[in-house]
Amino acid sequence: MSLKVIKDRCVSCGICAEVCPVNAITMNDENLPDINLDVCNLCGICIEKCPTGAIIRVHKSQPKQTDYASYRGILVVAEREDGEIARVTYELIGKASRLSYHLKESVTVVHLGPAQDKEAEELIAYGADKVLIVENEKLSIHLIGPKVRVLYDIVNKIKPEIILAGSTSEGRPLLSRLAVKIQTGLTADCTGLKIEMPDRHLLQTRPAWGGSIMATIMTPNHRPQMATVRPRVMRKQNPDYNRKGKIERIKTEESKLIDHIKFLEIVKESTSKIRIDNADIIVSGGRGIKGPENYSLIEKLANLLGGAVGSSRPPVDDGWIDHAHQVGQTGRTVAPKLYVAVGISGAIQHLVGMQSSENIIAINKDPDAPILKVADYAIVGDLFQIVPAIIKSLENRSK
Repeated sequence: MSLKVIKDRCVSCGICAEVCPVNAITMNDENLPDINLDVCNLCGICIEKCPTGAIIRVHKSQPKQTDYASYRGILVVAEREDGEIARVTYELIGKASRLSYHLKESVTVVHLGPAQDKEAEELIAYGADKVLIVENEKLSIHLIGPKVRVLYDIVNKIKPEIILAGSTSEGRPLLSRLAVKIQTGLTADCTGLKIEMPDRHLLQTRPAWGGSIMATIMTPNHRPQMATVRPRVMRKQNPDYNRKGKIERIKTEESKLIDHIKFLEIVKESTSKIRIDNADIIVSGGRGIKGPENYSLIEKLANLLGGAVGSSRPPVDDGWIDHAHQVGQTGRTVAPKLYVAVGISGAIQHLVGMQSSENIIAINKDPDAPILKVADYAIVGDLFQIVPAIIKSLENRSK
Protein backbone atom coordinates (compact mmCIF):
# COMPACT_ATOMS: atom_id res chain seq x y z
CA MET A 1 0.00 0.00 0.00
CA SER A 2 1.16 3.54 -0.78
CA LEU A 3 -0.10 7.14 -0.97
CA LYS A 4 -0.63 9.21 -4.09
CA VAL A 5 -1.24 12.94 -4.64
CA ILE A 6 -3.77 13.79 -7.36
CA LYS A 7 -2.38 17.08 -8.65
CA ASP A 8 -5.58 18.26 -10.35
CA ARG A 9 -7.43 18.15 -7.01
CA CYS A 10 -4.72 19.78 -4.88
CA VAL A 11 -5.25 23.46 -3.99
CA SER A 12 -1.82 23.84 -2.33
CA CYS A 13 -3.32 24.61 1.08
CA GLY A 14 -0.48 22.80 2.91
CA ILE A 15 -2.79 21.26 5.53
CA CYS A 16 -1.38 17.79 4.85
CA ALA A 17 2.16 18.94 5.68
CA GLU A 18 0.96 20.64 8.86
CA VAL A 19 -0.94 17.64 10.25
CA CYS A 20 1.56 14.90 9.34
CA PRO A 21 2.78 13.53 12.73
CA VAL A 22 6.11 12.27 11.32
CA ASN A 23 6.94 15.21 8.99
CA ALA A 24 6.85 12.97 5.94
CA ILE A 25 5.17 15.64 3.75
CA THR A 26 6.83 18.75 2.39
CA MET A 27 5.62 21.27 -0.19
CA ASN A 28 7.78 21.24 -3.36
CA ASP A 29 8.72 24.02 -5.78
CA GLU A 30 5.33 23.70 -7.47
CA ASN A 31 3.68 24.16 -4.05
CA LEU A 32 2.41 20.57 -4.20
CA PRO A 33 2.92 17.96 -1.47
CA ASP A 34 5.79 15.49 -1.74
CA ILE A 35 5.38 12.39 0.45
CA ASN A 36 8.53 10.66 1.71
CA LEU A 37 7.33 7.05 1.83
CA ASP A 38 10.47 5.97 3.72
CA VAL A 39 9.29 8.13 6.65
CA CYS A 40 5.50 7.86 6.19
CA ASN A 41 3.80 5.35 8.49
CA LEU A 42 0.57 5.27 6.42
CA CYS A 43 -1.53 6.58 9.32
CA GLY A 44 -3.96 8.29 6.91
CA ILE A 45 -4.32 11.58 8.82
CA CYS A 46 -3.42 13.54 5.67
CA ILE A 47 -6.19 11.75 3.76
CA GLU A 48 -8.76 12.62 6.42
CA LYS A 49 -7.72 16.28 6.68
CA CYS A 50 -7.30 17.05 2.96
CA PRO A 51 -10.29 19.28 2.08
CA THR A 52 -10.33 18.30 -1.60
CA GLY A 53 -9.56 14.56 -1.42
CA ALA A 54 -6.27 15.06 -3.26
CA ILE A 55 -4.43 12.34 -1.30
CA ILE A 56 -5.52 8.75 -1.77
CA ARG A 57 -4.35 5.29 -0.78
CA VAL A 58 -3.00 3.14 -3.60
CA HIS A 59 -3.12 -0.63 -3.22
CA LYS A 60 -0.45 -2.17 -5.38
CA SER A 61 -1.13 -5.66 -6.68
CA GLN A 62 1.90 -7.83 -6.11
CA PRO A 63 2.84 -10.47 -8.67
CA LYS A 64 3.66 -13.95 -7.46
CA GLN A 65 7.33 -14.31 -6.60
CA THR A 66 9.29 -16.92 -8.49
CA ASP A 67 12.69 -16.58 -6.83
CA TYR A 68 11.96 -18.68 -3.74
CA ALA A 69 15.42 -20.21 -3.90
CA SER A 70 17.07 -16.88 -3.08
CA TYR A 71 15.30 -16.75 0.32
CA ARG A 72 16.82 -19.09 2.86
CA GLY A 73 17.14 -19.36 6.62
CA ILE A 74 15.15 -18.10 9.59
CA LEU A 75 15.61 -14.66 11.15
CA VAL A 76 14.57 -14.08 14.77
CA VAL A 77 14.30 -10.48 15.98
CA ALA A 78 15.63 -10.22 19.54
CA GLU A 79 13.92 -8.04 22.11
CA ARG A 80 14.98 -6.67 25.48
CA GLU A 81 12.96 -6.34 28.66
CA ASP A 82 14.13 -4.71 31.89
CA GLY A 83 17.68 -4.48 30.54
CA GLU A 84 17.91 -8.16 29.60
CA ILE A 85 17.13 -10.18 26.51
CA ALA A 86 13.45 -11.04 26.79
CA ARG A 87 12.28 -14.58 27.44
CA VAL A 88 10.21 -14.56 24.23
CA THR A 89 13.45 -14.29 22.22
CA TYR A 90 14.68 -17.60 23.61
CA GLU A 91 11.26 -19.16 22.99
CA LEU A 92 11.39 -18.03 19.35
CA ILE A 93 14.93 -19.35 18.90
CA GLY A 94 13.79 -22.73 20.21
CA LYS A 95 10.89 -22.84 17.75
CA ALA A 96 13.08 -21.58 14.91
CA SER A 97 15.56 -24.38 15.61
CA ARG A 98 12.81 -26.97 15.32
CA LEU A 99 11.53 -25.41 12.08
CA SER A 100 15.07 -25.27 10.67
CA TYR A 101 15.37 -29.04 11.11
CA HIS A 102 12.80 -29.47 8.32
CA LEU A 103 14.20 -26.68 6.15
CA LYS A 104 17.84 -27.70 6.63
CA GLU A 105 18.74 -24.04 7.08
CA SER A 106 20.40 -21.87 9.74
CA VAL A 107 18.87 -19.64 12.41
CA THR A 108 20.06 -16.03 12.62
CA VAL A 109 19.20 -13.70 15.50
CA VAL A 110 19.36 -9.95 14.94
CA HIS A 111 19.82 -7.70 17.97
CA LEU A 112 18.98 -4.06 17.21
CA GLY A 113 21.26 -2.18 19.58
CA PRO A 114 24.42 -2.92 21.59
CA ALA A 115 24.77 -6.31 23.27
CA GLN A 116 27.52 -8.06 25.18
CA ASP A 117 29.42 -11.08 23.85
CA LYS A 118 28.08 -13.07 26.80
CA GLU A 119 24.51 -12.33 25.72
CA ALA A 120 25.26 -13.35 22.13
CA GLU A 121 26.87 -16.59 23.34
CA GLU A 122 23.73 -17.30 25.37
CA LEU A 123 21.61 -16.90 22.23
CA ILE A 124 23.86 -19.39 20.45
CA ALA A 125 23.54 -21.83 23.36
CA TYR A 126 19.77 -21.71 22.96
CA GLY A 127 19.90 -22.53 19.24
CA ALA A 128 21.11 -19.55 17.17
CA ASP A 129 23.70 -20.30 14.48
CA LYS A 130 24.55 -16.64 13.94
CA VAL A 131 23.98 -13.44 15.93
CA LEU A 132 23.95 -10.06 14.20
CA ILE A 133 24.43 -7.13 16.58
CA VAL A 134 23.70 -3.66 15.19
CA GLU A 135 25.93 -1.48 17.36
CA ASN A 136 24.24 1.84 17.89
CA GLU A 137 22.94 3.19 21.20
CA LYS A 138 20.08 5.00 19.44
CA LEU A 139 18.53 1.62 18.64
CA SER A 140 18.22 0.92 22.38
CA ILE A 141 15.50 3.58 22.56
CA HIS A 142 11.95 2.32 22.11
CA LEU A 143 11.29 3.94 18.73
CA ILE A 144 9.98 1.71 15.96
CA GLY A 145 10.82 3.92 12.96
CA PRO A 146 14.65 3.61 13.09
CA LYS A 147 14.44 -0.11 13.91
CA VAL A 148 12.20 -0.76 10.90
CA ARG A 149 14.59 1.04 8.55
CA VAL A 150 17.65 -0.81 9.88
CA LEU A 151 15.88 -4.18 9.85
CA TYR A 152 14.63 -3.54 6.30
CA ASP A 153 18.22 -3.15 5.06
CA ILE A 154 19.31 -6.33 6.85
CA VAL A 155 16.41 -8.34 5.41
CA ASN A 156 17.15 -7.13 1.87
CA LYS A 157 20.76 -8.19 2.32
CA ILE A 158 20.41 -11.66 3.85
CA LYS A 159 16.95 -12.55 2.41
CA PRO A 160 15.58 -14.84 5.16
CA GLU A 161 12.85 -17.30 4.27
CA ILE A 162 11.05 -16.73 7.59
CA ILE A 163 11.08 -13.80 10.04
CA LEU A 164 9.81 -14.23 13.62
CA ALA A 165 9.29 -11.70 16.42
CA GLY A 166 7.41 -11.62 19.69
CA SER A 167 3.78 -10.55 19.70
CA THR A 168 4.64 -7.70 22.05
CA SER A 169 4.33 -3.92 22.16
CA GLU A 170 7.57 -3.76 20.19
CA GLY A 171 7.34 -6.84 17.97
CA ARG A 172 3.84 -6.18 16.61
CA PRO A 173 4.43 -2.68 15.16
CA LEU A 174 7.97 -3.56 14.07
CA LEU A 175 6.96 -6.47 11.85
CA SER A 176 3.75 -4.78 10.72
CA ARG A 177 5.64 -1.84 9.28
CA LEU A 178 8.35 -4.11 7.89
CA ALA A 179 5.72 -6.20 6.08
CA VAL A 180 4.36 -3.06 4.38
CA LYS A 181 7.84 -2.01 3.24
CA ILE A 182 8.71 -5.49 1.96
CA GLN A 183 5.20 -6.07 0.56
CA THR A 184 4.75 -9.52 2.05
CA GLY A 185 2.28 -11.17 4.41
CA LEU A 186 2.28 -11.14 8.21
CA THR A 187 0.32 -13.29 10.65
CA ALA A 188 0.04 -11.77 14.13
CA ASP A 189 -0.44 -13.42 17.55
CA CYS A 190 0.46 -16.93 16.40
CA THR A 191 0.11 -19.83 18.81
CA GLY A 192 1.48 -22.50 16.47
CA LEU A 193 4.02 -22.75 13.63
CA LYS A 194 4.78 -25.69 11.32
CA ILE A 195 6.54 -26.27 8.00
CA GLU A 196 4.65 -27.77 5.07
CA MET A 197 7.05 -29.71 2.88
CA PRO A 198 8.06 -29.88 0.09
CA ASP A 199 6.78 -26.34 -0.62
CA ARG A 200 8.49 -24.94 2.49
CA HIS A 201 5.38 -22.97 3.43
CA LEU A 202 5.14 -21.75 7.02
CA LEU A 203 1.79 -22.81 8.48
CA GLN A 204 0.84 -20.07 10.94
CA THR A 205 -1.93 -20.87 13.43
CA ARG A 206 -3.73 -18.18 15.40
CA PRO A 207 -7.11 -17.65 17.11
CA ALA A 208 -9.75 -16.04 14.88
CA TRP A 209 -13.35 -14.84 15.18
CA GLY A 210 -12.94 -13.85 18.80
CA GLY A 211 -11.09 -17.07 19.59
CA SER A 212 -13.97 -19.31 18.50
CA ILE A 213 -11.82 -21.00 15.84
CA MET A 214 -8.14 -21.60 15.19
CA ALA A 215 -7.12 -20.43 11.71
CA THR A 216 -4.07 -21.69 9.82
CA ILE A 217 -2.63 -19.09 7.47
CA MET A 218 0.02 -19.30 4.73
CA THR A 219 1.94 -16.81 2.61
CA PRO A 220 2.25 -18.96 -0.52
CA ASN A 221 3.18 -16.29 -3.06
CA HIS A 222 5.71 -14.08 -1.28
CA ARG A 223 8.84 -14.24 0.83
CA PRO A 224 9.83 -13.69 3.57
CA GLN A 225 7.05 -15.40 5.53
CA MET A 226 6.51 -13.36 8.69
CA ALA A 227 4.82 -14.03 12.02
CA THR A 228 4.64 -12.59 15.51
CA VAL A 229 4.30 -15.19 18.25
CA ARG A 230 2.67 -14.85 21.64
CA PRO A 231 5.08 -14.96 24.59
CA ARG A 232 4.97 -18.10 26.73
CA VAL A 233 3.34 -20.16 23.94
CA MET A 234 6.55 -21.73 22.60
CA ARG A 235 8.84 -23.59 24.99
CA LYS A 236 12.49 -22.69 25.40
CA GLN A 237 15.04 -25.34 24.50
CA ASN A 238 17.57 -26.45 27.06
CA PRO A 239 20.78 -24.48 26.44
CA ASP A 240 23.83 -26.26 25.02
CA TYR A 241 26.88 -24.22 25.95
CA ASN A 242 29.09 -26.37 23.71
CA ARG A 243 27.29 -25.10 20.60
CA LYS A 244 29.36 -23.00 18.23
CA GLY A 245 28.05 -20.03 16.31
CA LYS A 246 29.11 -16.81 14.66
CA ILE A 247 28.83 -13.34 16.21
CA GLU A 248 28.93 -10.40 13.80
CA ARG A 249 28.83 -6.75 14.83
CA ILE A 250 27.65 -4.30 12.19
CA LYS A 251 27.13 -0.55 11.91
CA THR A 252 24.30 1.35 10.27
CA GLU A 253 23.97 4.72 8.56
CA GLU A 254 23.14 7.59 10.93
CA SER A 255 20.47 8.76 8.49
CA LYS A 256 18.50 5.58 9.23
CA LEU A 257 18.28 6.55 12.90
CA ILE A 258 16.73 10.00 12.49
CA ASP A 259 13.14 10.06 13.72
CA HIS A 260 10.59 12.79 14.30
CA ILE A 261 9.06 11.01 17.27
CA LYS A 262 10.68 11.63 20.63
CA PHE A 263 10.85 8.88 23.24
CA LEU A 264 10.01 10.09 26.75
CA GLU A 265 9.74 7.15 29.14
CA ILE A 266 8.21 3.74 29.80
CA VAL A 267 5.50 3.69 32.46
CA LYS A 268 5.28 0.23 33.98
CA GLU A 269 2.22 -1.39 35.50
CA SER A 270 2.41 -1.59 39.27
CA THR A 271 -0.85 -3.33 40.07
CA SER A 272 0.65 -6.64 41.17
CA LYS A 273 3.58 -7.70 43.30
CA ILE A 274 4.36 -10.47 40.80
CA ARG A 275 3.74 -10.02 37.08
CA ILE A 276 1.64 -12.92 35.87
CA ASP A 277 3.69 -13.39 32.70
CA ASN A 278 6.80 -13.99 34.85
CA ALA A 279 5.17 -16.06 37.61
CA ASP A 280 5.86 -19.76 38.14
CA ILE A 281 2.53 -20.17 39.95
CA ILE A 282 -0.74 -18.41 39.07
CA VAL A 283 -4.11 -18.66 40.79
CA SER A 284 -6.88 -17.24 38.59
CA GLY A 285 -10.48 -16.48 39.42
CA GLY A 286 -13.44 -16.39 37.06
CA ARG A 287 -17.04 -15.29 37.19
CA GLY A 288 -17.74 -18.32 39.38
CA ILE A 289 -16.31 -16.48 42.41
CA LYS A 290 -19.51 -14.34 42.19
CA GLY A 291 -18.10 -10.97 43.20
CA PRO A 292 -14.98 -8.79 43.70
CA GLU A 293 -15.04 -9.33 47.46
CA ASN A 294 -14.29 -13.02 46.93
CA TYR A 295 -10.97 -12.28 45.24
CA SER A 296 -9.61 -12.31 48.80
CA LEU A 297 -9.81 -16.12 48.56
CA ILE A 298 -7.83 -16.11 45.30
CA GLU A 299 -5.26 -13.70 46.74
CA LYS A 300 -4.84 -15.71 49.94
CA LEU A 301 -4.31 -18.96 48.03
CA ALA A 302 -1.87 -17.29 45.65
CA ASN A 303 0.12 -15.80 48.55
CA LEU A 304 0.34 -19.16 50.34
CA LEU A 305 1.63 -20.78 47.13
CA GLY A 306 4.05 -17.92 46.43
CA GLY A 307 2.27 -17.10 43.20
CA ALA A 308 0.49 -14.32 41.31
CA VAL A 309 -3.20 -13.52 40.96
CA GLY A 310 -4.81 -13.98 37.55
CA SER A 311 -8.27 -13.62 36.10
CA SER A 312 -10.42 -14.61 33.17
CA ARG A 313 -12.00 -11.83 31.10
CA PRO A 314 -15.50 -11.54 32.70
CA PRO A 315 -14.25 -10.32 36.12
CA VAL A 316 -12.08 -7.72 34.33
CA ASP A 317 -15.03 -6.57 32.20
CA ASP A 318 -17.16 -6.32 35.34
CA GLY A 319 -14.54 -4.19 37.08
CA TRP A 320 -13.73 -6.73 39.79
CA ILE A 321 -9.97 -6.71 39.03
CA ASP A 322 -7.49 -4.76 36.90
CA HIS A 323 -6.78 -5.77 33.28
CA ALA A 324 -3.12 -6.39 34.18
CA HIS A 325 -4.26 -9.69 35.76
CA GLN A 326 -6.20 -10.95 32.73
CA VAL A 327 -5.11 -14.21 31.15
CA GLY A 328 -6.27 -15.04 27.64
CA GLN A 329 -6.53 -13.86 24.08
CA THR A 330 -7.15 -10.22 25.01
CA GLY A 331 -4.95 -10.39 28.09
CA ARG A 332 -1.61 -12.07 28.74
CA THR A 333 -0.34 -15.43 27.59
CA VAL A 334 1.21 -17.40 30.45
CA ALA A 335 2.94 -20.74 30.90
CA PRO A 336 3.68 -21.18 34.62
CA LYS A 337 4.71 -24.40 36.31
CA LEU A 338 1.32 -24.43 38.06
CA TYR A 339 -1.93 -22.78 36.96
CA VAL A 340 -4.94 -22.98 39.28
CA ALA A 341 -8.24 -22.02 37.65
CA VAL A 342 -10.96 -21.26 40.18
CA GLY A 343 -14.52 -20.78 38.94
CA ILE A 344 -13.40 -20.42 35.31
CA SER A 345 -15.52 -22.17 32.69
CA GLY A 346 -12.74 -22.27 30.10
CA ALA A 347 -13.81 -20.39 26.98
CA ILE A 348 -11.37 -20.75 24.07
CA GLN A 349 -10.27 -17.13 24.55
CA HIS A 350 -9.01 -18.04 28.02
CA LEU A 351 -7.58 -21.43 27.08
CA VAL A 352 -5.27 -20.03 24.38
CA GLY A 353 -3.64 -17.88 27.06
CA MET A 354 -2.84 -20.61 29.60
CA GLN A 355 -3.02 -24.08 28.03
CA SER A 356 0.80 -24.27 27.75
CA SER A 357 1.09 -24.33 31.57
CA GLU A 358 3.06 -27.33 32.86
CA ASN A 359 0.37 -28.33 35.38
CA ILE A 360 -3.23 -27.15 35.40
CA ILE A 361 -5.63 -27.57 38.35
CA ALA A 362 -9.25 -26.63 37.70
CA ILE A 363 -11.87 -26.13 40.42
CA ASN A 364 -15.41 -25.94 39.05
CA LYS A 365 -18.87 -27.13 40.04
CA ASP A 366 -19.79 -27.91 36.40
CA PRO A 367 -18.48 -31.37 35.41
CA ASP A 368 -18.84 -30.40 31.73
CA ALA A 369 -16.87 -27.15 31.95
CA PRO A 370 -14.34 -26.92 29.04
CA ILE A 371 -11.53 -26.05 31.48
CA LEU A 372 -11.70 -29.59 32.86
CA LYS A 373 -10.72 -31.04 29.47
CA VAL A 374 -7.32 -29.33 29.51
CA ALA A 375 -6.73 -29.71 33.27
CA ASP A 376 -4.22 -32.20 34.63
CA TYR A 377 -6.21 -32.33 37.87
CA ALA A 378 -9.91 -31.51 38.08
CA ILE A 379 -11.82 -30.85 41.30
CA VAL A 380 -15.58 -30.81 40.75
CA GLY A 381 -17.48 -29.09 43.53
CA ASP A 382 -18.29 -25.84 45.31
CA LEU A 383 -15.23 -23.58 45.22
CA PHE A 384 -16.39 -21.83 48.41
CA GLN A 385 -15.90 -25.10 50.25
CA ILE A 386 -12.87 -26.41 48.33
CA VAL A 387 -10.65 -23.29 48.29
CA PRO A 388 -10.98 -22.55 52.05
CA ALA A 389 -10.14 -26.21 52.75
CA ILE A 390 -7.00 -25.96 50.61
CA ILE A 391 -6.03 -22.69 52.33
CA LYS A 392 -6.50 -24.25 55.76
CA SER A 393 -4.37 -27.25 54.80
CA LEU A 394 -1.56 -25.02 53.50
CA GLU A 395 -1.67 -22.89 56.64
CA ASN A 396 -1.45 -25.99 58.87
CA ARG A 397 1.57 -27.20 56.91
CA SER A 398 3.40 -23.93 57.37
CA LYS A 399 3.03 -24.03 61.17
